[in-house]
Amino acid sequence: MASPTVSPNRPVATGAKGAEGAKRVTRRVRRQLPASPWLFAAPGLLVTGAFILYPFVSTLVNSFTDRRTLVPGEFVGLANFRELLHDDMFWTGLRNSTLYVLGVVPALVLLPLLLALLVQKNIPGITFFRSAFYTPVVASIVVVGLIWVWLLDERGLVNSLLETVDASPVGFLSDQWLILLSAMAVTVWKGLGYYMIIYLAALANVPRELHEAAAVDGAGAIRRFLTVTVPAVRSTMVLVAALSSVAAFKVFSEVYLMAGPSGGPAGEDTTLVMLVQRTGTGLTGRVGYASAISVVVFVVTVALMLLVLRADRKEES
Repeated sequence: MASPTVSPNRPVATGAKGAEGAKRVTRRVRRQLPASPWLFAAPGLLVTGAFILYPFVSTLVNSFTDRRTLVPGEFVGLANFRELLHDDMFWTGLRNSTLYVLGVVPALVLLPLLLALLVQKNIPGITFFRSAFYTPVVASIVVVGLIWVWLLDERGLVNSLLETVDASPVGFLSDQWLILLSAMAVTVWKGLGYYMIIYLAALANVPRELHEAAAVDGAGAIRRFLTVTVPAVRSTMVLVAALSSVAAFKVFSEVYLMAGPSGGPAGEDTTLVMLVQRTGTGLTGRVGYASAISVVVFVVTVALMLLVLRADRKEES
């Protein structure tokens, strides 16, 4: 039987001649498709421009006008910002947003780290607990808020349990400060799992030899935590502090669900973002004034991030 004939392969250029040919082909492609990189980046750029850059620039421009919902408005300069200085509700919102940061950020920096240490070890059943701790993160904030409202209502589960032991009901959703503390508890509870995952990734990179060496030197669990774990994850703690402080200052849903659209008794639990929503919406909404409040929120959040980063650099030096 005759064997099949195999045609010889086409010779491939090698060496300097082949490299020069490849360069000529690359230059030819670049001349024919000069905008090809921008075509790949176009979808992301369009989304960023439409939903981030344009709203930001529009808000900045509107903050210097007296625009309303159905009225274009005219340029008024710094009038909106001067009005903020004499607006008692603005100062109330700034106070509540600042208190929210002070109450939430320390808890979200420390508690998820402790939780990550608890679920770090690979023991039977630990996957279930990791999933259980992360479940509030993926749950809708509206659903979570309504559950907590049901728990803390005057006729809710918590007060019903207090009545069984002859204790007076607690006005979690009627007292000015208890409303704010209840909303903080919801924020911390919902954010624990998210920051726990971040800490788990950081703890996985801590060398086990450091803990073993500290244990040989006689260091207990608390001392190893302070001298080994905390320094090793300090950059992650800074990241968590920056993320949680920005999120806490921009809080809306938790307080809105706990205090209602009015912001609690006499609006004393109103935050800055709630004030933006209340001022800038509706047929008679003051879009220009609400935009000025939004600019203040943006400036403060950027300042918070810079303070956290500066504190971190100072600690490193």
